[in-house]
Amino acid sequence: MDIDSTMSLIFLGLLLAFIAGGALMRRRINLRETLRGGLSWLVLLVLLMAGYGMWDDMRRSDANSMRMQIDEDAGRVEIPKSRDGHFYVALAINGVSVQMMVDTGASEMVLSPRDARRTGLDPDALAFTGRAQTANGSVRIAPVFLDEVRLGPVTDQGIRAWVNEADMDLSLLGMNYLQRWSRMEITRDALILTR
Repeated sequence: MDIDSTMSLIFLGLLLAFIAGGALMRRRINLRETLRGGLSWLVLLVLLMAGYGMWDDMRRSDANSMRMQIDEDAGRVEIPKSRDGHFYVALAINGVSVQMMVDTGASEMVLSPRDARRTGLDPDALAFTGRAQTANGSVRIAPVFLDEVRLGPVTDQGIRAWVNEADMDLSLLGMNYLQRWSRMEITRDALILTR
């Protein structure tokens, strides 16, 4: 939580305490009813804050891909850093837009089963002969070759990737694809790829 959010939360807490204190001073209210009502308001406030946080996460990836800056003449793509500190990018894989998280700690490009289906691959027909170590343990993966991968002005063909057997929130863009770019620079606010 950043300093602005913390200060806003403190202000709201003080305001709520001031209003509750005023209500108690003006009227003689049963303490049990007051606590029940206060707890109800607190639960509502927590639910609203959680909803706001989830809304921000849901629109994050689409907003970032919309802000991606492309310089076709220079063969340059600038991907802005998301609020959560990650880089998200929409690649066109076999003509289908796939939202991916850039993962410089991953050796390979890894597709979720859902994204694999969207790009024309059938996970049920794949041979999951490989294994990968993840933060959640060992998972089975299947090797595939993608006919076409496009990011901004650059199109590559015959890219090796893996399909994860287990479901994933997002597909991962690993180093085997990123190393195809002649220059990869991470600044404070952006990932810049140049071909």
